[in-house]
Amino acid sequence: MSMDSDYYMEKVNSNGDIGHLLAGIRILFNNPATKSLLKVATRNIMVKYKSGEIKDAPIIYHALSSFVGEGISECPISARFLIPIIDNIIKLGILMLNGDLEAAKKGISDPAIRRGVSLVMKGIGLYGVTVPQKMPAPFLIVWNMTNMCNLNCIHCYQKAGKPTPDELTLKEKLNLIEQLDRAGVASIALSGGEPTIHPDYFTIVKEISKRGIHTGTATNGWLFSNINYLEKARDSGLRYVEVSLDSSDPEKHDKFRGVRGSWEKAVKALENAVKLGMDHGMAITITKLNYNEVKDLLDLAEDIHVKRVIFFNFVPTGRGKENIWLDLDPIEREKFMRYIYSEMKKRQGMQIVSTAPQYGRVALAMSQGKEIAPTHFAVSGDPIVKAVAEFVGGCGAGRIYAAIQPNGDISPCVFLPITVGNIRQESFWEIWTKSKVFNDLRDRSKLKGFCNLCPFKNVCGGCRARAYGYYNDYLAPDPGCIYNLKEWKKLKEESHVKLKESLIK
Repeated sequence: MSMDSDYYMEKVNSNGDIGHLLAGIRILFNNPATKSLLKVATRNIMVKYKSGEIKDAPIIYHALSSFVGEGISECPISARFLIPIIDNIIKLGILMLNGDLEAAKKGISDPAIRRGVSLVMKGIGLYGVTVPQKMPAPFLIVWNMTNMCNLNCIHCYQKAGKPTPDELTLKEKLNLIEQLDRAGVASIALSGGEPTIHPDYFTIVKEISKRGIHTGTATNGWLFSNINYLEKARDSGLRYVEVSLDSSDPEKHDKFRGVRGSWEKAVKALENAVKLGMDHGMAITITKLNYNEVKDLLDLAEDIHVKRVIFFNFVPTGRGKENIWLDLDPIEREKFMRYIYSEMKKRQGMQIVSTAPQYGRVALAMSQGKEIAPTHFAVSGDPIVKAVAEFVGGCGAGRIYAAIQPNGDISPCVFLPITVGNIRQESFWEIWTKSKVFNDLRDRSKLKGFCNLCPFKNVCGGCRARAYGYYNDYLAPDPGCIYNLKEWKKLKEESHVKLKESLIK
């Protein structure tokens, strides 16, 4: 399974007037005086709210809670003075850019959104304003909680099937959630394998949700085709469901997924999510097999009232490495991205996005600089466009996003199989802050080839997983970009990539 790593960031931008807040924060805190104030506010304190809740979180988080009207009854004396100051700066940040205070309050009243905004502010407090913005913890964790799977997809990055013997115990999983909560992670997406077939699934969903962390699941839809099962997941705290569907043709999808009947189950799961009013997405891995089906897939999504379609990059990893011939060339990918952007403009009410970081550049060009897709979704407006684009900065692997494997191994991305640590040996926070790989990925000046020279590197950066898949170097150029067409041709000439285009009918 795969999960759109930027769904949460879309929620941050679309929920209330958060874009104005983020832009204002970057401006107001980019000077020594306010930066020092914000740095003090990054430390954790225990606060008791009038509701009776007791929460250990950064002062910044408590200031955001105060901003939305959650009364504080008990806190340290120093924080009692600092929280109102931060609260007023937040208001000023919104108003100075003609933002809507009430809309921002509505957005930040969602605890998961509040966690995300708190992370941005904490990042600025600790590291200053950086491009892209350096974060003290990831916005999103994609947790492959099990290798168990009831399908056999030919492109699976996980080579999923049977559970691994060293999978985390339930006690270890609950401890991991506590660590992620303490680190400030805003969103956790459960993936696999197929997470919904695991006996711990509902326990894990409930535990994540009760901590105010946004909870999503990437699924093949098999079990969620039963509306009662999906309803139980929703009632346990599941907020977003993403169902994989790779063809409008049932036979082709079933062949790609390795099990007959999987297309019907996936479509039914999406219909159930629509019926229950849940946030949902149709996830499609774009390959040479379905490149000419994009319109049909969008029509299908429209027919069943899907609100969000995510096209995933093909990445040569896992079983996908055995099928590299499926990958689009740079010209095909460029045409594809331009097509889906234009379709998003035509199909009102449907979000059509791509996980290719180059999609931000395409949106910028096609909107004549008025719109950008910094994390594979389109946002517009000035100065919101620049602020959101710069703090997110395209490929989020190891910067705003990380992956956790069933055994506790941590990597920059589910598609980038480099283990940087294991939560059985080190804390998540230690791994996140000290990993050389993570720190390399946060420094765009280390990119190689044209990716280093590209004027769009701060809003794109190339897909680091694709670079690693093709060159065994996560800092190498992404050969899927039109600006790296020479790299792609070179790969073909050297026979590093054996494209079997003759097999595609």
